[in-house]
Amino acid sequence: MNGGPADWNMAVDEAMMELRRQGKVPSTLRLYVFRPSAVTIGYFQKISEAVDLEYAEAKGIPVVRRPTGGGSVYHDENGEVTYSVVTIVGEVPADIEESYRVICAGIVYALEELGLEAEFVPVNDVIVRGRKISGSAQLRRGHAVLQHGTLMYATDLETLARVLKAPKEKLASKGVRSILERVTTVSRELGRRVTREEVVDAMVKGFSRALGVDFVEGELTREELELAEKLREKYRNREWTFRR
Repeated sequence: MNGGPADWNMAVDEAMMELRRQGKVPSTLRLYVFRPSAVTIGYFQKISEAVDLEYAEAKGIPVVRRPTGGGSVYHDENGEVTYSVVTIVGEVPADIEESYRVICAGIVYALEELGLEAEFVPVNDVIVRGRKISGSAQLRRGHAVLQHGTLMYATDLETLARVLKAPKEKLASKGVRSILERVTTVSRELGRRVTREEVVDAMVKGFSRALGVDFVEGELTREELELAEKLREKYRNREWTFRR
């Protein structure tokens, strides 16, 4: 279990995918946290429409654009675990929605381990009792696939609702009026405070079952670290984050 600032986390995920594309590293599951808590926005999002920038700045919450699509995400360092799966087509389906279904099954099974019944909702959400508990996003380069996403186990939902902007049309399409009505956490659903250790253990078991593999614990390779350090400059760059 590792973690770091938002720019570093995004750089590591992209480095892992690029080196998997080149066949230099094996397919990998990475579990990590954002330290400090941060917001990531999707590659195609307009930042002013996705994030309350004044609130983020006032609270010292960094904002970084992801290489993947999808919507804005609040990563709570004390209440959320982020996963990234780096693999290749063939190990997961070529069809994008089917690949989401296969990989997101890792979250569904993890929640089952924790005692919750969850459901995958295309294209990229996992819900519990009608509320979103996990979202994911994907990027492909050649035959390489990067999918990363969240599992909210004790996220501060008040902060999430303040710092993220959800389009009213999107909320209306889900039959809710606010983000708070739309999302939930493992702790909230179980009625007790769940620990990060419990969640990580459940996620390892869940993804092992979903992907049909036995994981071997390892560290980032020297090449992954070196490439991530180079890519980090992009994610640190204000022009990248504010490109839209």
